[in-house]
Amino acid sequence: MSVDRVEEVASGETAEAVTTAAALTYYPIAPGVRLNVRSGPGTGYPVVRVLAEGAKVPIYCQTPGTSVTGPYGTTNIWDNIADGQFVSDSYVRTGSDGYVTSRCA
Repeated sequence: MSVDRVEEVASGETAEAVTTAAALTYYPIAPGVRLNVRSGPGTGYPVVRVLAEGAKVPIYCQTPGTSVTGPYGTTNIWDNIADGQFVSDSYVRTGSDGYVTSRCA
């Protein structure tokens, strides 16, 4: 738990704005794969970097996009792993064929 700021309230007491950090899970990409990271949720978006074999990624949100077949099946789910960076969920071992987190806004 951390305190973001302290504010003075009408009664003269202080109130703390508290931020609770949610645990962030990292998921492994398929073994033996160097995975393209794209600027959007589809194969038509430019590659912005390539993940090394054995990489693990956080999934901040998920969104539908181009359907891709990979080691973990065929899906149109794309995982947002950083700002403006997406990978196909068909290459990420999440343990589910569906969404494992919220949809991207």
